Amino acid sequence: MTWPTVLLLVVVTTAGFLRWRRPVWYWLTFGVTLAVLRVLVRYGSVMDACGLTVPPSRWRLTLARMTNRPAPESRAPRILRLRPTRTGLILRLKLRPGQDAFDVAAASDRLRHSFGVYGVTSRELRSGVVEIRMTGYDVLKQVQMPAKIDVYPMRVPVALREDGSVHYRDYRAVPHGLTLGATESGKSVYQRNLVAGLAPQHVALVGIDCKQGVELFPLARRFSALADNPDTALELLEALVSYMGDVYQLIRAEQRVSVAVPDAEIAADIWDLPEDLRPVPVVVLVDEVAELALFASKDEEKRRDRIITALVRLAQLGRAAGIYLEICGQRFGSELGKGITMLRAQLTGRTAHRVNDETSANMAFGDIAPDAVLAAIQIPAETRGLAIAGDSTGGWHRIRAPHTSLRHAVNICNKHADRTPELPALAAFRPSVAALPSARVPLSKTAPATA
Repeated sequence: MTWPTVLLLVVVTTAGFLRWRRPVWYWLTFGVTLAVLRVLVRYGSVMDACGLTVPPSRWRLTLARMTNRPAPESRAPRILRLRPTRTGLILRLKLRPGQDAFDVAAASDRLRHSFGVYGVTSRELRSGVVEIRMTGYDVLKQVQMPAKIDVYPMRVPVALREDGSVHYRDYRAVPHGLTLGATESGKSVYQRNLVAGLAPQHVALVGIDCKQGVELFPLARRFSALADNPDTALELLEALVSYMGDVYQLIRAEQRVSVAVPDAEIAADIWDLPEDLRPVPVVVLVDEVAELALFASKDEEKRRDRIITALVRLAQLGRAAGIYLEICGQRFGSELGKGITMLRAQLTGRTAHRVNDETSANMAFGDIAPDAVLAAIQIPAETRGLAIAGDSTGGWHRIRAPHTSLRHAVNICNKHADRTPELPALAAFRPSVAALPSARVPLSKTAPATA
Protein backbone atom coordinates (compact mmCIF):
# COMPACT_ATOMS: atom_id res chain seq x y z
CA MET A 1 0.00 0.00 0.00
CA THR A 2 1.55 3.30 -1.11
CA TRP A 3 1.66 6.38 1.07
CA PRO A 4 -0.95 8.36 -0.97
CA THR A 5 -3.41 5.50 -0.38
CA VAL A 6 -2.62 5.48 3.33
CA LEU A 7 -3.04 9.27 3.51
CA LEU A 8 -6.38 9.06 1.69
CA LEU A 9 -7.56 6.33 4.03
CA VAL A 10 -6.58 8.42 7.07
CA VAL A 11 -8.41 11.48 5.72
CA VAL A 12 -11.58 9.49 4.94
CA THR A 13 -11.50 7.81 8.37
CA THR A 14 -10.98 11.17 10.10
CA ALA A 15 -13.82 12.76 8.17
CA GLY A 16 -16.15 9.89 9.01
CA PHE A 17 -15.29 10.03 12.70
CA LEU A 18 -15.74 13.80 12.88
CA ARG A 19 -19.07 13.60 11.08
CA TRP A 20 -20.25 11.03 13.61
CA ARG A 21 -18.88 12.51 16.85
CA ARG A 22 -18.06 16.17 16.12
CA PRO A 23 -20.37 17.51 13.38
CA VAL A 24 -19.19 21.10 13.97
CA TRP A 25 -15.55 20.18 13.40
CA TYR A 26 -16.48 18.08 10.38
CA TRP A 27 -18.37 21.00 8.85
CA LEU A 28 -15.53 23.47 9.40
CA THR A 29 -12.86 21.12 8.04
CA PHE A 30 -14.51 19.09 5.25
CA GLY A 31 -18.22 19.79 4.99
CA VAL A 32 -18.14 23.46 4.02
CA THR A 33 -15.79 22.84 1.07
CA LEU A 34 -17.85 19.93 -0.25
CA ALA A 35 -21.09 21.89 0.17
CA VAL A 36 -19.78 24.91 -1.74
CA LEU A 37 -18.64 22.67 -4.60
CA ARG A 38 -22.02 20.91 -4.73
CA VAL A 39 -23.90 24.21 -4.84
CA LEU A 40 -21.73 25.72 -7.58
CA VAL A 41 -21.63 22.58 -9.73
CA ARG A 42 -25.27 21.58 -9.40
CA TYR A 43 -26.81 25.05 -9.20
CA GLY A 44 -28.22 25.36 -12.72
CA SER A 45 -29.61 21.83 -12.97
CA VAL A 46 -31.08 21.94 -9.45
CA MET A 47 -32.87 25.22 -10.06
CA ASP A 48 -34.27 23.86 -13.30
CA ALA A 49 -35.45 20.65 -11.64
CA CYS A 50 -37.08 22.60 -8.79
CA GLY A 51 -38.95 24.87 -11.18
CA LEU A 52 -37.01 27.96 -10.20
CA THR A 53 -36.03 29.01 -13.70
CA VAL A 54 -37.76 31.31 -16.17
CA PRO A 55 -37.92 30.84 -19.96
CA PRO A 56 -35.82 33.18 -22.10
CA SER A 57 -37.40 36.49 -23.00
CA ARG A 58 -38.86 37.15 -26.42
CA TRP A 59 -36.11 39.49 -27.52
CA ARG A 60 -33.47 36.81 -26.71
CA LEU A 61 -35.41 34.23 -28.74
CA THR A 62 -35.77 36.70 -31.61
CA LEU A 63 -32.08 37.53 -31.50
CA ALA A 64 -31.16 33.83 -31.54
CA ARG A 65 -33.34 33.21 -34.61
CA MET A 66 -31.97 36.24 -36.44
CA THR A 67 -28.37 35.15 -35.82
CA ASN A 68 -29.15 31.47 -36.50
CA ARG A 69 -28.01 30.40 -33.03
CA PRO A 70 -29.45 27.74 -30.70
CA ALA A 71 -32.34 28.87 -28.54
CA PRO A 72 -31.12 30.19 -25.18
CA GLU A 73 -31.75 28.10 -22.09
CA SER A 74 -33.98 29.00 -19.18
CA ARG A 75 -32.35 31.23 -16.62
CA ALA A 76 -32.00 30.55 -12.91
CA PRO A 77 -31.88 33.29 -10.23
CA ARG A 78 -28.55 35.07 -10.18
CA ILE A 79 -26.21 34.34 -7.27
CA LEU A 80 -25.34 37.59 -5.51
CA ARG A 81 -23.31 36.09 -2.68
CA LEU A 82 -22.32 32.72 -1.28
CA ARG A 83 -20.95 32.91 2.25
CA PRO A 84 -19.92 30.01 4.50
CA THR A 85 -20.78 30.24 8.21
CA ARG A 86 -20.05 28.21 11.33
CA THR A 87 -23.23 26.18 10.81
CA GLY A 88 -23.84 26.22 7.05
CA LEU A 89 -24.03 28.42 3.97
CA ILE A 90 -25.85 31.66 3.18
CA LEU A 91 -26.87 31.97 -0.47
CA ARG A 92 -28.28 35.31 -1.61
CA LEU A 93 -30.20 35.25 -4.90
CA LYS A 94 -31.56 37.89 -7.24
CA LEU A 95 -34.86 36.62 -8.64
CA ARG A 96 -35.69 36.88 -12.30
CA PRO A 97 -38.76 38.80 -13.50
CA GLY A 98 -41.88 36.77 -12.80
CA GLN A 99 -40.41 34.83 -9.88
CA ASP A 100 -41.66 35.11 -6.32
CA ALA A 101 -40.06 34.48 -2.92
CA PHE A 102 -42.83 31.99 -2.16
CA ASP A 103 -41.59 29.78 -5.01
CA VAL A 104 -38.19 29.50 -3.31
CA ALA A 105 -39.77 28.78 0.09
CA ALA A 106 -41.99 26.07 -1.43
CA ALA A 107 -38.93 24.36 -2.95
CA SER A 108 -36.88 24.39 0.28
CA ASP A 109 -37.18 20.67 0.91
CA ARG A 110 -36.15 19.80 -2.66
CA LEU A 111 -33.19 22.17 -2.41
CA ARG A 112 -32.13 20.49 0.83
CA HIS A 113 -32.10 17.08 -0.83
CA SER A 114 -30.42 18.27 -4.04
CA PHE A 115 -27.61 20.20 -2.35
CA GLY A 116 -27.03 17.49 0.29
CA VAL A 117 -27.40 19.73 3.35
CA TYR A 118 -29.30 19.17 6.59
CA GLY A 119 -31.84 21.99 6.32
CA VAL A 120 -32.84 24.91 4.08
CA THR A 121 -34.83 28.01 5.01
CA SER A 122 -35.45 31.14 2.99
CA ARG A 123 -36.61 34.69 3.57
CA GLU A 124 -37.12 37.73 1.39
CA LEU A 125 -34.71 40.55 2.19
CA ARG A 126 -36.23 43.07 -0.18
CA SER A 127 -38.14 43.05 -3.42
CA GLY A 128 -36.52 40.51 -5.76
CA VAL A 129 -33.76 39.44 -3.33
CA VAL A 130 -34.04 36.18 -1.36
CA GLU A 131 -31.64 34.78 1.21
CA ILE A 132 -31.35 31.00 1.51
CA ARG A 133 -29.76 29.70 4.72
CA MET A 134 -28.45 26.13 4.57
CA THR A 135 -27.38 24.20 7.66
CA GLY A 136 -24.76 21.51 7.27
CA TYR A 137 -25.75 19.53 10.38
CA ASP A 138 -28.41 19.40 13.11
CA VAL A 139 -27.58 22.55 15.07
CA LEU A 140 -30.37 21.87 17.58
CA LYS A 141 -29.09 18.44 18.60
CA GLN A 142 -26.35 19.91 20.76
CA VAL A 143 -26.85 23.65 21.08
CA GLN A 144 -23.71 25.77 21.03
CA MET A 145 -24.31 29.51 21.07
CA PRO A 146 -21.88 31.64 19.00
CA ALA A 147 -18.95 33.17 20.85
CA LYS A 148 -19.90 36.67 19.70
CA ILE A 149 -23.52 37.70 20.25
CA ASP A 150 -25.02 41.13 19.76
CA VAL A 151 -26.65 42.18 23.03
CA TYR A 152 -28.59 45.42 23.33
CA PRO A 153 -30.71 46.88 26.15
CA MET A 154 -33.92 44.86 26.58
CA ARG A 155 -32.74 42.37 23.93
CA VAL A 156 -31.24 39.08 25.08
CA PRO A 157 -30.22 35.87 23.26
CA VAL A 158 -32.19 32.92 24.61
CA ALA A 159 -31.94 30.13 22.03
CA LEU A 160 -30.56 28.94 18.69
CA ARG A 161 -32.73 28.66 15.59
CA GLU A 162 -32.72 25.69 13.25
CA ASP A 163 -31.01 27.78 10.55
CA GLY A 164 -28.05 28.46 12.86
CA SER A 165 -28.95 32.05 13.73
CA VAL A 166 -29.51 33.32 17.27
CA HIS A 167 -33.03 33.73 18.59
CA TYR A 168 -33.38 36.94 20.58
CA ARG A 169 -36.07 38.04 23.00
CA ASP A 170 -36.42 41.74 22.15
CA TYR A 171 -38.84 43.40 24.55
CA ARG A 172 -38.90 46.75 22.77
CA ALA A 173 -39.93 45.07 19.50
CA VAL A 174 -42.19 42.39 21.05
CA PRO A 175 -43.28 43.72 24.47
CA HIS A 176 -45.24 40.74 25.80
CA GLY A 177 -44.80 37.02 25.30
CA LEU A 178 -46.49 33.68 26.01
CA THR A 179 -44.42 30.55 26.67
CA LEU A 180 -46.12 27.16 26.87
CA GLY A 181 -44.73 23.74 27.65
CA ALA A 182 -45.71 20.51 29.34
CA THR A 183 -43.81 19.02 32.25
CA GLU A 184 -40.20 18.14 31.31
CA SER A 185 -40.47 20.00 27.99
CA GLY A 186 -37.67 22.50 28.67
CA LYS A 187 -39.81 25.50 29.57
CA SER A 188 -37.98 26.11 32.85
CA VAL A 189 -34.59 26.07 31.10
CA TYR A 190 -35.87 28.62 28.59
CA GLN A 191 -36.99 30.80 31.50
CA ARG A 192 -33.61 30.49 33.20
CA ASN A 193 -31.85 31.62 30.02
CA LEU A 194 -34.17 34.59 29.92
CA VAL A 195 -33.44 35.61 33.52
CA ALA A 196 -29.70 34.99 33.06
CA GLY A 197 -29.72 37.24 29.98
CA LEU A 198 -31.63 40.03 31.74
CA ALA A 199 -29.62 39.88 34.98
CA PRO A 200 -26.64 41.99 33.74
CA GLN A 201 -28.94 44.67 32.30
CA HIS A 202 -30.53 47.72 33.89
CA VAL A 203 -33.95 46.20 34.36
CA ALA A 204 -36.20 45.32 37.30
CA LEU A 205 -37.34 41.70 37.47
CA VAL A 206 -40.70 40.90 39.05
CA GLY A 207 -41.69 37.27 39.51
CA ILE A 208 -44.91 35.39 40.25
CA ASP A 209 -44.31 31.73 41.04
CA CYS A 210 -47.34 30.01 42.55
CA LYS A 211 -45.45 26.72 42.92
CA GLN A 212 -44.37 28.04 46.33
CA GLY A 213 -41.46 29.75 44.59
CA VAL A 214 -39.46 26.65 43.68
CA GLU A 215 -38.55 28.02 40.23
CA LEU A 216 -37.94 31.73 40.80
CA PHE A 217 -37.05 32.14 44.49
CA PRO A 218 -33.55 30.61 44.07
CA LEU A 219 -32.91 33.61 41.78
CA ALA A 220 -34.34 36.05 44.34
CA ARG A 221 -31.24 38.24 44.75
CA ARG A 222 -31.80 39.66 41.27
CA PHE A 223 -35.57 40.18 41.66
CA SER A 224 -37.09 43.42 42.86
CA ALA A 225 -40.37 41.73 43.80
CA LEU A 226 -41.61 38.15 44.13
CA ALA A 227 -44.91 36.46 44.93
CA ASP A 228 -45.34 32.76 45.69
CA ASN A 229 -49.13 32.42 46.07
CA PRO A 230 -52.25 33.83 44.34
CA ASP A 231 -53.12 36.21 47.19
CA THR A 232 -49.72 37.87 47.17
CA ALA A 233 -49.76 37.81 43.35
CA LEU A 234 -53.00 39.83 43.33
CA GLU A 235 -51.51 42.47 45.61
CA LEU A 236 -48.33 42.61 43.53
CA LEU A 237 -50.20 42.95 40.22
CA GLU A 238 -52.44 45.72 41.57
CA ALA A 239 -49.34 47.50 42.89
CA LEU A 240 -47.86 47.24 39.38
CA VAL A 241 -51.02 48.75 37.89
CA SER A 242 -50.75 51.64 40.36
CA TYR A 243 -47.04 52.02 39.56
CA MET A 244 -47.91 52.09 35.84
CA GLY A 245 -50.26 55.02 36.50
CA ASP A 246 -47.46 56.91 38.27
CA VAL A 247 -45.13 56.35 35.31
CA TYR A 248 -47.75 57.72 32.94
CA GLN A 249 -48.08 60.80 35.11
CA LEU A 250 -44.32 61.31 34.83
CA ILE A 251 -44.45 60.93 31.04
CA ARG A 252 -47.36 63.36 30.88
CA ALA A 253 -45.45 65.92 32.96
CA GLU A 254 -42.38 65.62 30.74
CA GLN A 255 -44.21 65.35 27.43
CA ARG A 256 -43.24 68.87 26.33
CA VAL A 257 -46.06 69.23 23.82
CA SER A 258 -46.13 72.71 22.30
CA VAL A 259 -46.00 74.26 18.86
CA ALA A 260 -42.34 75.15 19.41
CA VAL A 261 -41.15 71.62 20.16
CA PRO A 262 -40.18 69.33 17.23
CA ASP A 263 -42.11 66.09 16.98
CA ALA A 264 -39.02 64.00 17.62
CA GLU A 265 -38.64 65.48 21.12
CA ILE A 266 -42.18 64.77 22.29
CA ALA A 267 -42.25 62.00 24.89
CA ALA A 268 -44.79 59.19 24.41
CA ASP A 269 -43.14 56.42 26.46
CA ILE A 270 -40.28 56.01 28.91
CA TRP A 271 -37.70 55.66 26.14
CA ASP A 272 -38.42 59.24 25.00
CA LEU A 273 -37.63 60.64 28.45
CA PRO A 274 -34.18 61.97 29.40
CA GLU A 275 -32.00 59.24 30.84
CA ASP A 276 -31.85 60.89 34.27
CA LEU A 277 -35.68 60.88 34.48
CA ARG A 278 -36.37 57.56 32.81
CA PRO A 279 -37.89 54.94 35.13
CA VAL A 280 -36.28 51.53 35.12
CA PRO A 281 -38.06 49.07 32.79
CA VAL A 282 -39.83 46.17 34.48
CA VAL A 283 -40.11 42.59 33.22
CA VAL A 284 -42.86 40.56 34.90
CA LEU A 285 -42.39 36.78 34.78
CA VAL A 286 -45.42 34.63 35.58
CA ASP A 287 -44.27 31.04 36.01
CA GLU A 288 -47.63 29.22 35.96
CA VAL A 289 -50.55 31.31 34.73
CA ALA A 290 -53.12 28.54 35.23
CA GLU A 291 -52.64 28.73 39.00
CA LEU A 292 -53.78 32.35 38.86
CA ALA A 293 -56.87 31.51 36.84
CA LEU A 294 -58.16 28.47 38.74
CA PHE A 295 -60.67 28.81 41.58
CA ALA A 296 -62.70 26.54 43.83
CA SER A 297 -64.96 28.98 45.71
CA LYS A 298 -66.73 32.29 45.26
CA ASP A 299 -63.99 34.20 47.04
CA GLU A 300 -61.31 32.61 44.87
CA GLU A 301 -63.36 33.44 41.79
CA LYS A 302 -63.44 37.12 42.75
CA ARG A 303 -59.68 37.03 43.34
CA ARG A 304 -59.18 35.31 39.99
CA ASP A 305 -61.18 37.98 38.14
CA ARG A 306 -59.13 40.75 39.72
CA ILE A 307 -55.87 38.98 38.81
CA ILE A 308 -56.83 38.48 35.17
CA THR A 309 -58.10 42.07 34.94
CA ALA A 310 -54.77 43.37 36.27
CA LEU A 311 -52.82 41.20 33.80
CA VAL A 312 -54.96 42.40 30.88
CA ARG A 313 -54.44 46.03 31.91
CA LEU A 314 -50.68 45.56 32.14
CA ALA A 315 -50.67 43.83 28.74
CA GLN A 316 -52.75 46.56 27.10
CA LEU A 317 -51.13 49.60 28.68
CA GLY A 318 -47.79 48.52 30.08
CA ARG A 319 -45.53 48.88 27.05
CA ALA A 320 -45.29 52.68 27.07
CA ALA A 321 -44.66 52.58 30.83
CA GLY A 322 -41.81 50.11 30.34
CA ILE A 323 -43.65 47.12 31.84
CA TYR A 324 -43.28 43.88 29.88
CA LEU A 325 -45.02 40.57 30.52
CA GLU A 326 -43.59 37.07 30.12
CA ILE A 327 -46.46 34.63 30.73
CA CYS A 328 -45.51 30.96 31.14
CA GLY A 329 -47.67 27.91 31.68
CA GLN A 330 -48.18 24.22 31.04
CA ARG A 331 -51.73 24.75 29.85
CA PHE A 332 -53.39 27.76 28.28
CA GLY A 333 -56.93 27.47 27.01
CA SER A 334 -60.28 29.22 26.97
CA GLU A 335 -61.52 26.91 29.76
CA LEU A 336 -59.39 28.96 32.17
CA GLY A 337 -62.24 31.46 32.13
CA LYS A 338 -63.22 34.85 30.85
CA GLY A 339 -60.45 37.26 30.01
CA ILE A 340 -57.94 34.58 29.01
CA THR A 341 -58.55 35.04 25.29
CA MET A 342 -58.32 38.82 25.72
CA LEU A 343 -55.01 38.37 27.52
CA ARG A 344 -53.75 36.05 24.80
CA ALA A 345 -54.52 38.66 22.13
CA GLN A 346 -52.06 41.08 23.77
CA LEU A 347 -49.19 38.59 23.97
CA THR A 348 -47.42 39.13 20.65
CA GLY A 349 -44.50 36.74 21.08
CA ARG A 350 -45.44 33.06 21.23
CA THR A 351 -43.20 30.14 22.19
CA ALA A 352 -44.52 26.58 22.50
CA HIS A 353 -42.48 23.67 23.76
CA ARG A 354 -43.93 20.17 23.68
CA VAL A 355 -47.60 20.35 24.68
CA ASN A 356 -49.92 17.51 25.62
CA ASP A 357 -52.94 18.68 23.65
CA GLU A 358 -53.73 20.45 20.42
CA THR A 359 -55.85 23.08 22.17
CA SER A 360 -52.82 24.64 23.85
CA ALA A 361 -50.95 24.72 20.53
CA ASN A 362 -53.98 26.36 18.92
CA MET A 363 -54.08 28.98 21.67
CA ALA A 364 -50.42 29.72 20.97
CA PHE A 365 -50.41 29.80 17.16
CA GLY A 366 -53.97 29.34 15.88
CA ASP A 367 -54.52 33.07 15.42
CA ILE A 368 -51.11 33.95 13.94
CA ALA A 369 -49.53 30.90 12.25
CA PRO A 370 -51.87 27.90 11.83
CA ASP A 371 -49.16 25.82 10.16
CA ALA A 372 -47.04 26.12 13.32
CA VAL A 373 -49.70 24.25 15.34
CA LEU A 374 -48.83 20.93 13.67
CA ALA A 375 -45.11 21.53 14.23
CA ALA A 376 -45.72 22.23 17.93
CA ILE A 377 -47.66 19.03 18.62
CA GLN A 378 -45.09 16.92 16.76
CA ILE A 379 -42.17 17.78 19.07
CA PRO A 380 -40.89 14.44 20.45
CA ALA A 381 -40.69 13.95 24.21
CA GLU A 382 -36.98 13.07 24.16
CA THR A 383 -35.91 16.45 22.70
CA ARG A 384 -36.28 18.65 25.75
CA GLY A 385 -35.88 22.33 25.05
CA LEU A 386 -37.02 22.13 21.43
CA ALA A 387 -39.74 24.72 20.80
CA ILE A 388 -41.63 26.62 18.13
CA ALA A 389 -41.34 30.41 18.26
CA GLY A 390 -43.63 32.73 16.34
CA ASP A 391 -45.05 36.23 16.38
CA SER A 392 -47.90 38.24 14.92
CA THR A 393 -46.22 38.44 11.49
CA GLY A 394 -47.10 34.79 10.87
CA GLY A 395 -43.50 33.59 10.68
CA TRP A 396 -42.23 30.84 12.97
CA HIS A 397 -38.99 29.00 13.70
CA ARG A 398 -37.80 25.90 15.52
CA ILE A 399 -35.56 26.92 18.38
CA ARG A 400 -33.74 25.26 21.25
CA ALA A 401 -32.27 26.93 24.31
CA PRO A 402 -28.84 25.84 25.57
CA HIS A 403 -29.05 23.85 28.77
CA THR A 404 -28.60 26.08 31.80
CA SER A 405 -28.71 24.49 35.22
CA LEU A 406 -30.45 26.18 38.11
CA ARG A 407 -27.10 26.48 39.89
CA HIS A 408 -25.60 28.32 36.94
CA ALA A 409 -28.56 30.72 36.75
CA VAL A 410 -28.33 31.35 40.51
CA ASN A 411 -24.64 32.19 40.18
CA ILE A 412 -25.36 34.73 37.45
CA CYS A 413 -28.12 36.36 39.53
CA ASN A 414 -25.84 36.46 42.59
CA LYS A 415 -23.04 38.02 40.55
CA HIS A 416 -25.33 40.83 39.39
CA ALA A 417 -27.31 41.21 42.62
CA ASP A 418 -25.98 44.76 43.01
CA ARG A 419 -27.87 45.75 39.84
CA THR A 420 -31.26 44.97 41.39
CA PRO A 421 -33.26 48.24 41.32
CA GLU A 422 -35.14 49.48 44.37
CA LEU A 423 -38.76 50.22 43.43
CA PRO A 424 -40.53 51.97 46.34
CA ALA A 425 -43.94 51.03 44.95
CA LEU A 426 -42.99 47.34 45.17
CA ALA A 427 -40.88 47.47 48.32
CA ALA A 428 -43.40 45.35 50.25
CA PHE A 429 -42.79 42.47 47.84
CA ARG A 430 -38.98 42.58 47.86
CA PRO A 431 -37.75 39.05 48.67
CA SER A 432 -35.85 38.63 51.90
CA VAL A 433 -32.51 36.94 51.28
CA ALA A 434 -29.35 36.45 53.29
CA ALA A 435 -26.38 38.64 52.52
CA LEU A 436 -23.81 37.33 50.07
CA PRO A 437 -20.54 36.06 51.54
CA SER A 438 -17.48 38.25 51.25
CA ALA A 439 -16.02 36.05 48.51
CA ARG A 440 -17.85 36.30 45.24
CA VAL A 441 -19.60 33.09 44.19
CA PRO A 442 -17.68 31.60 41.24
CA LEU A 443 -19.61 31.71 37.96
CA SER A 444 -19.61 27.99 37.17
CA LYS A 445 -22.13 25.21 36.99
CA THR A 446 -20.32 23.33 39.79
CA ALA A 447 -20.15 26.21 42.27
CA PRO A 448 -20.99 25.30 45.86
CA ALA A 449 -24.36 26.37 47.25
CA THR A 450 -24.51 29.66 49.16
CA ALA A 451 -26.60 30.65 52.08
